[in-house]
Amino acid sequence: GDYYRYLAEFASGDKRTKCAQEAHDSYQTAMETCTSGNLPPSHPIRLGLALNFSVFYYEVFGSPDKACALAKSSFDEAVSAASDLGEVDYQDSAQILGLLHDNLQLWTASKQAGDDKPPEQDGTNVEDL
Repeated sequence: GDYYRYLAEFASGDKRTKCAQEAHDSYQTAMETCTSGNLPPSHPIRLGLALNFSVFYYEVFGSPDKACALAKSSFDEAVSAASDLGEVDYQDSAQILGLLHDNLQLWTASKQAGDDKPPEQDGTNVEDL
């Protein structure tokens, strides 16, 4: 999913749409694999996937509501299952949980301020130096 997400971030038109759909489908398949397998909600790989998928929803798909819902549900599930991890995985998971939490704070604040559009759609222009 990340590969196609990165392509979509820089592409335009039909290519952007195609790359965004490929990213979505890849992330969705990976999430289904994690949830149907034995990877607990607090595992760092599953949390990293949730983090990247939620960023994709926010920045590429332009869906802040889906981004927040995924980040929040992943955060809540992981916190309730955190005691199932060993010390090393716990430390990795705690860092990713912090990033999920930071994104939720940022996205929620943007939404409350009425500025819930992702950077690509908020009128911000990127210029080459």
